[in-house]
Amino acid sequence: MKLHANRPQSLNTVTAYGPGYIEINAQRYEKAVLIQPESLVLPWGAVQFDDLTADHFEGLIEHEPEVVLLGTGARQRFVHPRLTTALAQRRIGIESMDTGAACRTYNILMTEGRKVLAAVLLI
Repeated sequence: MKLHANRPQSLNTVTAYGPGYIEINAQRYEKAVLIQPESLVLPWGAVQFDDLTADHFEGLIEHEPEVVLLGTGARQRFVHPRLTTALAQRRIGIESMDTGAACRTYNILMTEGRKVLAAVLLI
């Protein structure tokens, strides 16, 4: 799916996504990524939902988000709360949604100036 909008020029914006890829600022990525508005797009060590561990989520803390959007692939899935304890202890919200919804929500929150981090598994 291609997304079209007036995007801030200096911020990372999801411009497209589909099976096996995500595009940020029209650059294609074919692995799970971490996206923040004003930071480099980084690879995320997670490959698929069933492989997620507490370490994957603890590593997100250093990015200092106020909310994490977890894109879980083709369908919405929820991680066990024990995996996200470190985020909860620091009052960092986490929302699980399918990857398409995570991409769209990220773009909205990013344009609102929120400190959002999208941790996206591919569809």
